[in-house]
Amino acid sequence: MLETDYLVIGAGAAGMAITDALLTHSDATVTIVDRRHAPGGHWIDAYPFVRLHQPSTFYGVDSMPLGDDKIDSTGWNAGFYELATADEIRSYYARVMEHRFLTSGRVRYLPCSDHLGDERVVSRLTGATQEFRVGRKIIDTTYVEGRIPATSAPPFDVADGVRWAPPGAITHLDPQPDDFVVIGAGKTAVDTCVWLIEQSVAPSSIRWVKPRESWWLNRRFFQPHDGLPEIYRGVAIQLEAMAKATSLQDLYARLEAERFALRVDTAVTPTMCRGAIISEAELEMVRRIEQVIRLGHVRSIGRDTITLDQGEVPTGARTLHIHCAAPGLPQRALRPMFEPGRITVQPFMWGFACFQFAMLGVAEALIGDDDEKNRLFPPIAYWAKKSRLNLVAEGDRYGEHPTMIEARERIRRHGAATAVAIQTLTVVP
Repeated sequence: MLETDYLVIGAGAAGMAITDALLTHSDATVTIVDRRHAPGGHWIDAYPFVRLHQPSTFYGVDSMPLGDDKIDSTGWNAGFYELATADEIRSYYARVMEHRFLTSGRVRYLPCSDHLGDERVVSRLTGATQEFRVGRKIIDTTYVEGRIPATSAPPFDVADGVRWAPPGAITHLDPQPDDFVVIGAGKTAVDTCVWLIEQSVAPSSIRWVKPRESWWLNRRFFQPHDGLPEIYRGVAIQLEAMAKATSLQDLYARLEAERFALRVDTAVTPTMCRGAIISEAELEMVRRIEQVIRLGHVRSIGRDTITLDQGEVPTGARTLHIHCAAPGLPQRALRPMFEPGRITVQPFMWGFACFQFAMLGVAEALIGDDDEKNRLFPPIAYWAKKSRLNLVAEGDRYGEHPTMIEARERIRRHGAATAVAIQTLTVVP
């Protein structure tokens, strides 16, 4: 029987950030069990043209920077800090595993393996089972793991002979389609539409099936370093809008007026906001697609007809239907984050995910009592301010910037009212 202090289930962003924090703030040993062949989680399966929708500097593990902290000079992200590609992220996590984790002598990595629900791990290649004695806790990063088109079947029926593909398959097509149908209204669908247009596909050759419209967050308000004053201005905009809003619709109208919240079609009221970030340049690109189908969800695709909730539209044998319609994050019942022998990783604050994951690891390393962690978490302020993953960590450096001064005044003026007003606003489904 093998011994380990922590058994971490999953080597995605959560498992890697938590393990990194445990290595930094404790003397614990960690075993990482991963069903994939390499660290990186869903990035291992991601479509090749995907990029982060947040600056690279806010992603990854705290001890090792991702990217070169450069500002893009070309493309739809021009003028903003770089967004890592899928290849860059996969390479990054491989380096973290090799040069940070394994060389520490305190991490054991078991790829291509499944956790059997207790203290046993089975190899997906050989079927061999290993038993562990876990000294402290099992850390489950899969409780709210999302589903992506690359690894999920389409949530609709597809007839034999119909051409369809997930986004990752459209980079090597044969034969060439006559036109494209992009199915889905989330970030994957936007990325796919942008990539097709970048490859000189005429917007008139793209039909976009959107079951509903989404609000998007403006990347301008999520930039590090010299962009930090805009982050603070974004916080002030949100607090003031929440304090003054009379309804959820009024809230988003105020955010849109300040260009903090964006929507593709200003004539259609969005009914969801998943927190995805886009640039105004991306927005203008997808607005060039005029053939937008708003008849609900796709139920089936036949040889000559697409059937939706509220009607049918024609299709053809040489049309490629691109499946961007995976359900994303599951709706799981909330449970205590910290329990005896277990940590169940879940979101606990508004903000970038890797910072949250790293804070969980720090809390586990530095606070002894589970009840206390659940009560106080996440006030690890002395560490949080130093973390490169924290988008407001450089606040002192820009304290006298005019935008910072104006933002602080707006936050001071509207913060208390926001705390009351936000309770009357309904969360977007």
